[in-house]
Amino acid sequence: MGEQPSAKPKKAAKGTKSKSSPAAAGAKAKPESRLAMVRRARRINRELAEVYPYAHPELDFRNPFELLVATVLSAQTTDLRVNQTTPALFAKYPTPEDMAAAVPEELEEVIRPTGFFRAKTRSLIGLSTALRDRFDGEVPGRLADLVTLPGVGRKTANVVLGNAFGVPGLTVDTHFGRLVRRWKWTEQEDPEKVEAEIAEIFPKSEWTMLSHRVIFHGRRVCHSRKPACGACPIAPLCPSYGEGETDPEKARKLLKYELGGYPGQRLSPPADYPGRPAPPAAPAARD
Repeated sequence: MGEQPSAKPKKAAKGTKSKSSPAAAGAKAKPESRLAMVRRARRINRELAEVYPYAHPELDFRNPFELLVATVLSAQTTDLRVNQTTPALFAKYPTPEDMAAAVPEELEEVIRPTGFFRAKTRSLIGLSTALRDRFDGEVPGRLADLVTLPGVGRKTANVVLGNAFGVPGLTVDTHFGRLVRRWKWTEQEDPEKVEAEIAEIFPKSEWTMLSHRVIFHGRRVCHSRKPACGACPIAPLCPSYGEGETDPEKARKLLKYELGGYPGQRLSPPADYPGRPAPPAAPAARD
């Protein structure tokens, strides 16, 4: 079983003794100013950097093309499911040229476990064809070019830019959007508007790692239906503290992945990842 980062449980419990966090109490007494919100947001980012110093993209990839394909496949499914699917996919179609020439029915069968496999097949063949014909078989390193590829929007483009090219970008997925609204950094629902408002709070150099930290926290602690408030290391800074389980012992049972002592989502995680690798997909049953 993977170990929790040292001393983090103590830190988490420290801020969970009262029924309402200082941030929540302050918000009730007096509206938070813009300056105070920015300072609180940046402090949350610093706290998350201590909790998740190993935060990283949770998709397995070896080059920009693999990351682009994996990110497209990750829509409406888990990164774990994608990671269990892509080894066979990239063994059969290692380059854009190979994937562009794929027989759709054969590609569909390989990516079927990720769901919406027909639409994803169209996107993968389309983007691979575009890479072959318009970009000499190389994934472009510009947002303006990436979003012209079939199935690639700003979120996918920012994932690729930030993690394959080192170009800062904010990844506004469902976890990121949910948490920044819970933390009162924005009230926007539209991902592009969320991205624009959060970009004004943090320096550009922080965007990529901020995205990883927020998404990590959303997957491990601040869940959609039942946040583990009583085990949250940033509870004193959260204006939404109390939406989830506040009892420390009960909250700790809600922690996921390495914080809960379970495998992560990557089959091949970074060397500094403190948890266990995810298991590969089980062999397909034979008739």
